[in-house]
Amino acid sequence: MKDYIEERAISIANYIIDNNATVRQTAKKFGISKSTVHKDVAERLLHINPALARQARVVLDINKSERHIRGGMATKEKYLHQHM
Repeated sequence: MKDYIEERAISIANYIIDNNATVRQTAKKFGISKSTVHKDVAERLLHINPALARQARVVLDINKSERHIRGGMATKEKYLHQHM
């Protein structure tokens, strides 16, 4: 694997852990696709640094379990501002 890909995977995982970031936020920050974020964390990082991969996975799993709540709150805010 290319060195820059390994470095990117580690940087992505550290960003997710440090900022409690979502896949979408991480992809935007690094200028890559959401698919690449998933692949880096789920596959590549497991071979490079399994402990770091597990930590990042925990954050992503929490974010995934809460996303329906965040979506509902965003919709609520949208309609509250439209009626004013």
